[in-house]
Amino acid sequence: MEFYVYILFSASQNKYYVGYTSGLEERIRKHNAHHKGFTGIATDWALVYKEKYGSKKVAMEREQKIKSWKSRKMIEQLVHNQS
Repeated sequence: MEFYVYILFSASQNKYYVGYTSGLEERIRKHNAHHKGFTGIATDWALVYKEKYGSKKVAMEREQKIKSWKSRKMIEQLVHNQS
């Protein structure tokens, strides 16, 4: 099974969201459905970055590493420097 670390961006909120999942398309759909939680504040979340992993553990560790930066600038550098 493949796992993804992903970054979404909401233009209306001018915010990024970092997560991981094994079902990327479905997960993005759920983020854009009106619900409780951080991403429920908007319905325009767009995928701006993703990394693929063969292990849930490694994907979770990478997600936590990115979240630990607590730096919008570093997240934007990651997004803009992707191949």
